Amino acid sequence: MPTSADPLSVLFHAVMRDPTLLLKQEVGLQNRLLRMLRRHLLLGSVAVRLDAPALRDAPPKLCDLLDAARTYVVEYRRQLRWEVRQIANALHTLDVPVVLLKGAAYEFLDLPNARGRLVSDVDILVAKDDLARVEQALLANGWRGMKLDEYDQGYYREWMHELPPLQHRERGTIVDVHHAILPVTSRLKPDVGKLLAAARPLPETPFRVLSPEDMLLHACVHLFHDGDLGNGLRELYDLRAMLDHFGAEEAFWPGLLARAAEQGLERPLYYALYHLSSRLAVDLPTGAARALHEFSPPRGLRGLANAAMGEMLRPVTADEPGWKRQAAGELLYIRSHWLRMPPLLLARHLLTKARKRRKAIQPGQDLARERDAPE
Repeated sequence: MPTSADPLSVLFHAVMRDPTLLLKQEVGLQNRLLRMLRRHLLLGSVAVRLDAPALRDAPPKLCDLLDAARTYVVEYRRQLRWEVRQIANALHTLDVPVVLLKGAAYEFLDLPNARGRLVSDVDILVAKDDLARVEQALLANGWRGMKLDEYDQGYYREWMHELPPLQHRERGTIVDVHHAILPVTSRLKPDVGKLLAAARPLPETPFRVLSPEDMLLHACVHLFHDGDLGNGLRELYDLRAMLDHFGAEEAFWPGLLARAAEQGLERPLYYALYHLSSRLAVDLPTGAARALHEFSPPRGLRGLANAAMGEMLRPVTADEPGWKRQAAGELLYIRSHWLRMPPLLLARHLLTKARKRRKAIQPGQDLARERDAPE
């Protein structure tokens, strides 16, 4: 069972394992669970696993809500596939390897976690030498750079692992063009050439996808290295679904552990395995359990980070964040920046951002939106 002693959290995870349990709860508890599922972007995942026979005796309002969630997810998946085809059309003359990342890759591989998952943008990975040509092709086919000031444009292009986001001028859809999976200044520096070399063709498309081991490690890095875990619970369930799927192959686990060591990604994998086993009760094979110990950070750092991560990975409703969650979020926000940049660059960057905020944010305006700018 998950480590949380909160009965509602335990029930939430039970519903994620068996969605029919949602139908057996009294209305008040059912409503709290629904708010939690919506808050963590997991309502669609539950809705698509509840078929008509299971809902035969469910209240009409609940059936309508779940049906709307299913319809929304189906339409989202259709739009995602269509958008990826438009990107393929825009890039078809370039003859450069293009790797689909994250949600788009899950969708086109039809991984279990793609069913019910909402994707806000399309992420692709190309070699750094191909960045300029890929950007120009997208700009020529309807995408445009989002409105960022000179500092943010320079920050993306000099220090980040991706171009500034490109948004389609008619559809409003966003594509993120990556040349690495971590910023140039990050403390971890996985070899992008090895990722591209191991990428596999995606049948019936011009794209490629990361190898299963690299796909899993990329998800670990995205969540546990420089992420803030704002939507971390959804991504933790992504990791669980991928482990269940890829782990069915006997060679996967040894390959995963070896690849983590080869790419210097032992620490993000440690945090992923720790929280999968402690939060979602995932059974780790013997080799992975041993690696969990070998990849572990020092005790003090481990305890503080795991406590903050555990708080952010606790199921909540949108109206009950609590001071502990806010404190954990701030701590992980600071940690993500510390891991992303060396101290002098970080100090200069945060000072610049603070000055921009004082100029741009009026009294009473919500400061949370400023965090959406590149950090």
